[in-house]
Amino acid sequence: MQYLWAFLIGGAICLIGQLLFDWVKLTPAHTMAVLVVAGAVIDGLGWYDPLIDFAGAGATVPITSFGNALVHGSLTDMQRDGWIGIITGIFKMTSAGISAAIVFSFLAALVVKPKG
Repeated sequence: MQYLWAFLIGGAICLIGQLLFDWVKLTPAHTMAVLVVAGAVIDGLGWYDPLIDFAGAGATVPITSFGNALVHGSLTDMQRDGWIGIITGIFKMTSAGISAAIVFSFLAALVVKPKG
């Protein structure tokens, strides 16, 4: 049953992104920014962790999870370290994902030649 909920919740998040892209005519960058901010707001309200518990990868794989990680890391480290934790928490929670994106993008650029 957990696979079904992951599929439905993840699919719903992607559907919202596709609707923003197709009907609202947002650019891909604007659509991604809206989804990241939505994930951040949902985590700020305390609703994203229960969504992860309910949907698993359906909530952690879409880009909304990046917004969740930003806010979650900030709030966690702020409670522990004070105001400096806002900055350090962001980097602790998201550094692995950002580093992976940079490394894999570089590797892809070595293999793929642009059609310029």
